[in-house]
Amino acid sequence: MRAFDYIRAGSCKEALAEAETPGTAFIAGGTNLLDLMKHEVMTPARLVDISRLDLGGITLTEAGLRIGAMVSNSELAADPLVRRHWPLLSRALLAGASGQLRNKATTGGNLLQRTRCYYFYDTAMPCNKRAPGSGCAAIGGFNRIHAILGASDQCIATHPSDMAVALRALSAEVELLAPGGGRRQVPLAEFYRLPGDRPHVETVLEPREMVAAVLLPPPEGERQIYRKVRDRASYAFALVSVAACLRMEGGRIAAAALAFGGLAPMPWRSAEVEGALIGEAPSAALFDHAADLLLEGAQGQGDNDFKIPLARRTLAAVLAEATAEDCLEGDRA
Repeated sequence: MRAFDYIRAGSCKEALAEAETPGTAFIAGGTNLLDLMKHEVMTPARLVDISRLDLGGITLTEAGLRIGAMVSNSELAADPLVRRHWPLLSRALLAGASGQLRNKATTGGNLLQRTRCYYFYDTAMPCNKRAPGSGCAAIGGFNRIHAILGASDQCIATHPSDMAVALRALSAEVELLAPGGGRRQVPLAEFYRLPGDRPHVETVLEPREMVAAVLLPPPEGERQIYRKVRDRASYAFALVSVAACLRMEGGRIAAAALAFGGLAPMPWRSAEVEGALIGEAPSAALFDHAADLLLEGAQGQGDNDFKIPLARRTLAAVLAEATAEDCLEGDRA
């Protein structure tokens, strides 16, 4: 790890002012950034510690739930309001990382964690995300964990966060704090960028902006499910994950929000898939049709071809569970 200067910020204003110096990065839990620094994938000259800023708290408002950026993943997963009204988020958090990591990892840091692409971490290999213009070793290399949707000829890395997949299904927004104290809200759907020809630019976060909070709209009585398929039962990133919010009325699907992890460079959501489900009675044929729409245009890279049938089966299983009458009765009990 290269040497760096360390500054502990006492306020948001101070942290944002310190970030005006080139080569500065914010650090809170550090569960991803320190790994990247050890591998010299990221080499900030200055770290501004924001872990003690007043950006915590989980607050219920008329507009929904406000989650401070410094709320730990453990605190968020265990919060009674989250477990009762947004159980999808709690389940996704508990499906990610280890208990020790969740104790340190923050809401803001989770949103901004970097891909786990092998070639991104190997500084001896070309990677357009790490070193723009150097190439993509994953294309034509070993690419078992890589994207089948939304990738480009510059980058096929996937987004690693379980939490962000759940937040995408829950239609979350991200509150950003800018230098000078201004705030703006960005729907999570617009927060992440697809790689295109600039895979090193992953979000719409401007230089020296800081994640202040995540905002969740009120739940509308949907059944919420998070299913994650991975190589082992604990501490592994998703090969395919599905976050689902579905509501049934009169035997038909009245509302559907579905987000997918492990498939794309960002938490993936398809309006076409959801539109095809709404108003329809659940059936195997309907679930197949939804999978056809989801996977239209999906492209395997060889080692990750298995993700296409795996995503199909996982989506069908989640939809069957979400629309099963016995589950619905159980929800009402």
